[in-house]
Amino acid sequence: MAIRILIRADILGYIRRNSKQPTSYCMPAITTLSAQQLTHFRGKHCVVSDVSLTLHQGEVLGLLGHNGAGKSTTLQMLAGALPPSQGRISVCDFDLSTHPVQGKACLGFLPEQPPLYRDMRVDDYLRFAGRLHRVSADKLDAYLETAKQRCSLMDCGKKLIGTLSKGYQQRVGIAQAIIHQPAVIILDEPTVGLDPTQIRDIRDLIRELGNSSSVILSTHLLNEVENICDRALILQQGKVVFNDTTDELRRHSDIESSFIRLTAMQPESAQR
Repeated sequence: MAIRILIRADILGYIRRNSKQPTSYCMPAITTLSAQQLTHFRGKHCVVSDVSLTLHQGEVLGLLGHNGAGKSTTLQMLAGALPPSQGRISVCDFDLSTHPVQGKACLGFLPEQPPLYRDMRVDDYLRFAGRLHRVSADKLDAYLETAKQRCSLMDCGKKLIGTLSKGYQQRVGIAQAIIHQPAVIILDEPTVGLDPTQIRDIRDLIRELGNSSSVILSTHLLNEVENICDRALILQQGKVVFNDTTDELRRHSDIESSFIRLTAMQPESAQR
């Protein structure tokens, strides 16, 4: 219980410190996640090399790249599920290497394969996820209802997860990532395998999540980045070839043409 109270107090302290009105008229963006020079090796092979990024409150960042570019590896490192070989990650001012419990309390993560138990009912599973995220017993029911409402799962609480459609299973996966109301939400290809209607609904949900939290999502769909993301980061061979706003990405041409041009170049040339 003492650890749980300490974590919540630290998060509240971070929010209060960074939410004070500045003396100028411009409100500075609150940094919720910062990564510097992330590198990861598998054996002697460098999968991700020197990736740096910053995420601000209320921002949606799209992570793009071909298969094998290092997107999932990067997201796993950012979520604290995979330690980097080199580099540093800070979440809400907590260094994941020195304060992993406090940092991960500020994170919600949906991996490419949602961590679902198909033989559990939706409510039971989300309560289980809430307890894993250290949501206190007196708040768990309220947090559960909020997560279900945001993910349009109000009528699914008593249903077995295995009986749900793929789109609704994806909603349950997102609900487990947000049930503790984290400052940062990381989604690895949240719309993969969904039909057009399901994709539209998940995109609407991501936009809504971006109003209160910071969101990072990886995707192969360029129009997804164009429609819902404020910024884009493109990886090629594990290296960053673009890290800027979506407006900048489409400044010289459409997003698809820019993506093809950037990923056709060698990473060193693209960053010049």
